[in-house]
Amino acid sequence: MEARNHKPHYQVAAGLIWRDGKLLITKRPLGRHLAGFWEFPGGKQEGDESLEGCVEREIREELGVEIRAQKHFLTVHYEYETKRITLHVFHCTDLKGQPKALEGQTTRWVRPQDLPQYDFPPPDLEIIEALAHSNL
Repeated sequence: MEARNHKPHYQVAAGLIWRDGKLLITKRPLGRHLAGFWEFPGGKQEGDESLEGCVEREIREELGVEIRAQKHFLTVHYEYETKRITLHVFHCTDLKGQPKALEGQTTRWVRPQDLPQYDFPPPDLEIIEALAHSNL
């Protein structure tokens, strides 16, 4: 149990980006941690940026679109073999532009009820479960 506390811990923010009743998901490219899994776009918090600022920056860098992290939806704590994460998920609005795969990832718009058909890492499965039980 002691070793677990020595794993690096990251604050991560992800966005639920909606358009026409569908959510934007991205597939992690080869060569990355969790390559081949689908995810809700986002990434690690840097320095003293806010979690909202983190998800807005990450989506701008990864997809070339502007969004606003509007409302906190869920926080997920998860421990991988080599690290721990706290994943903060936000509903996002004001999508400006068409998402482009700037980091080699695949993008797809998916109806919430179709999300279980895709392979997501464990923390994202908690998001999908919460979405299924929320009033969208």
